[in-house]
Amino acid sequence: MSRVLTVAEMTLRETSRRRGVLAILLVFPLCFYLARRGDFTGQSIRFVCLGLGWALSTAALFAGNANRDLETRLRLTGYRPAQLWTGRLLALWAVGVLLSVPYFLLVLLDQPGVRHGAIGLIMLVMVAVAVPFGLAISAVLPRELEGTLILLTIVGLQMVMDPASPAARALPFWFSREIATYAIDHTDSGYLDRGLLHGAVVAVTMVALVAIATGVRLRRRPHLRFG
Repeated sequence: MSRVLTVAEMTLRETSRRRGVLAILLVFPLCFYLARRGDFTGQSIRFVCLGLGWALSTAALFAGNANRDLETRLRLTGYRPAQLWTGRLLALWAVGVLLSVPYFLLVLLDQPGVRHGAIGLIMLVMVAVAVPFGLAISAVLPRELEGTLILLTIVGLQMVMDPASPAARALPFWFSREIATYAIDHTDSGYLDRGLLHGAVVAVTMVALVAIATGVRLRRRPHLRFG
């Protein structure tokens, strides 16, 4: 457990040094919110949640790519792959929760008449899904440009695709539309249940993908040459 916490601490220390990136992450969802604020109460809340997911996924993507060499060195010193990806997940989840708090307070103070508890749930599930989603892209696509384009494509589709279509259910942030419908439109709890189930399945799937991809990558020995 101490090694997991060590990796988490290193990730937090590295993240805290990038103050410009942290400032962008903090402001990015706000732009989504303000763009739809006013006559579009429902859309403003949905968009701030998607903006939060986009920001966290991007942060996780770059954090995963930035620490690939460090993970290799730690692996050679005796760290297990599970300790490395678990520590990174915990650190980025903590960052995500801290980033979500001001936006939850913003909705709480600025948007009366909605189910604020459900809004808080959206943000918590978004943190749980977005972080391993970004790390999974980083693990599968080691080049930042390709990973960023894939992330941009998926989030863009999430924003424009009809959430009622079957294809939309395959997108990682579909749960946010379902829970938001429950929170904003005061629908029955079926929307909440479907959203929570979808979010849980996606989160578990993404964590498993991170674990498998990281384990496979760190078992290779690219530093060894034969012949």
